[in-house]
Amino acid sequence: MLTPQEVLDNFDLLEDWESRYAYLVELGEKLPPLDDAYRTERNRVKGCMSQVWVCPVASKDVPGHIDYVGDCDTAIIKGVLALLIGLMSGRTPADAIALDLDGLFGELKLAEHLSPNRHFGIYAVVELMKAQAGAMNADEASNC
Repeated sequence: MLTPQEVLDNFDLLEDWESRYAYLVELGEKLPPLDDAYRTERNRVKGCMSQVWVCPVASKDVPGHIDYVGDCDTAIIKGVLALLIGLMSGRTPADAIALDLDGLFGELKLAEHLSPNRHFGIYAVVELMKAQAGAMNADEASNC
């Protein structure tokens, strides 16, 4: 589980946005391959120009907690997706929903450094992840 403060600290270590973009790309490259079973319309992020899929699954490690799996076809958004997966995984559904990602994105100044389409797409990813967490009973298998 990644904390918002850890994300801020990691970004602070990087001196400029070129380094931050490279960091995001690297995070995206580390995402495990997404099982084709999760590439469903239900898990596809609408409102994002990239092809993005994301799905919560019951944590194998902690009962009552969820983890996320996902994939994207563009490097930067895949990196942001990896960041979101790290932030929202390992939490209860309620804790995942309660994360102040707007505040985090504001502190990171993402809106200033991403195109409006990418910025809109990231919020579409967040909205879907939170809606999925709200609909999921973490003690059961994935509802994706």
